[in-house]
Amino acid sequence: MGDNLADLVRSAAGARPDSAALLFRDQRITWAELHARVDRVARTLLGLGLEPGDRVALQLGNTPDFVAVYFGTLRAGLVTVPLNTGYTSRELCSLLADSGARVVVATESGAGLVLGAWDELPALERVLVGDGGSAPAGAHGLEDLLASAGDSPVPHAAGGEDLAVLIYTSGTSGTPKGAMLSHRALLANLEQVSRIEPPVLTSDDVVLLVLPLFHIYGLNPGLGMAAYHGATGLLAERFDPYETLELIAQHAVTSVIGAPPMYVAWSMLSDATGAFASVRLATSGSAPLPADALLRLREDAGIEVYEGYGLTETAPVVTTTLMSDVPKPDSIGRPIPGIEVKLVDEEGDEVEEDDPGELTVRGRNLFSGYWPDGAGGPDDDGWFATGDVAYADDDDDLCLVDRRQELILVSGFNVYPREIEAVLLEHPGITEAAAIGIPDPYTGEAVRAVVVVEPGALVTTEGVITHCELSLARFKCPSTVEFVAELPHGATGKVRKGQLRAAAEAAQAAAGSGA
Repeated sequence: MGDNLADLVRSAAGARPDSAALLFRDQRITWAELHARVDRVARTLLGLGLEPGDRVALQLGNTPDFVAVYFGTLRAGLVTVPLNTGYTSRELCSLLADSGARVVVATESGAGLVLGAWDELPALERVLVGDGGSAPAGAHGLEDLLASAGDSPVPHAAGGEDLAVLIYTSGTSGTPKGAMLSHRALLANLEQVSRIEPPVLTSDDVVLLVLPLFHIYGLNPGLGMAAYHGATGLLAERFDPYETLELIAQHAVTSVIGAPPMYVAWSMLSDATGAFASVRLATSGSAPLPADALLRLREDAGIEVYEGYGLTETAPVVTTTLMSDVPKPDSIGRPIPGIEVKLVDEEGDEVEEDDPGELTVRGRNLFSGYWPDGAGGPDDDGWFATGDVAYADDDDDLCLVDRRQELILVSGFNVYPREIEAVLLEHPGITEAAAIGIPDPYTGEAVRAVVVVEPGALVTTEGVITHCELSLARFKCPSTVEFVAELPHGATGKVRKGQLRAAAEAAQAAAGSGA
């Protein structure tokens, strides 16, 4: 394998040319076929006049076109900018402008959004439509361009420290920032995960790829790991608990890479037991997996779900309960091979035993800072402060407390939202909950609970607060409760607390002005 991430496809094609690389609907695409298509994409993009380092935005679903364009962009020495397929025109064009992408490969609807804001995107030169969509006026069909790409050799593109992926953070607590991931960082994390024993993945595995490939979790631990080992990726365009269970059983899936909402949904289904018969490894990340769902899957479906922790900036895996003696609820396990972690206080000193501290990370998998100037990257000693607060339990397993920036300061006391949310979810009428801090003239901040109530349940503000008072110190209890039909979520199920805080502050401002 070389130092360009796209070399993984070339290596898999050389070792297993006739083995399935991708399964999609009724298609079976071999590694040799994928390698050839990646070459055509690279030739096409270079034929458009793009030069090393130019950005190619990619807004497609979990389809073979996404895979081919992703690796083809990297093989051409260009930079991939994966974008959420659910973005509005404003969101999409904001990131296209920020990245300075010269080409975007999008769905038919995405292409329409981009073309509608063409005048706002001076760097953009081409709009290509993938996934078999029809190209509107001003755009070009990806398939048409690939057909005329020719057969000339693709020049070898560098890798290593060169920028490979510019991927925007979810923006759960502010404006999305572009994390600059080099070939080195992405390959390093694949190598680190592959050193876990027993092996997380082998060439004989079939991996369910239902997590969005535009998200770092689906992109590198999912698609990247499949290519690293020459395994088979089963592409699913959307998560439906019944349909994905059928896919798992139909294709004898052996590895499931998921997020908590997926496992929660599966844990509620009575027929999950048989469907998971072929699964040898199930992993979860991006948010905490509720303990009751983990236990239901263990007891009813007969599978152990291993939780992990990571960030976009770490490419992404940092810890996993696969490294623990015994996986347990509410733990993110221990660091994977090749990664160092330490917990530090506000002065940057390591905390004493059992004390919570900010989780800092060091390893070859770290990003190169934020776009465009590399600001906010690892410090001079190679450490990156994650912004997450954690502690080590008696077994030396790490447990997350909360995001440092989501810490709520009530009268000078630290309040961690996750602790409150755990208590809220113990209320029999509450199905989902988030705790946020809102400005308070007397205590600096106050706790606001935003909850989703089970249909038909009678839940009142007073009842919620009283319930919390039974388990929490008074300063930790919500002073206000908001009832909503649903909470806003990001692509992998993480609650967008920044959106909740903005709405709460706007409501406060409106109330204060008498509006």
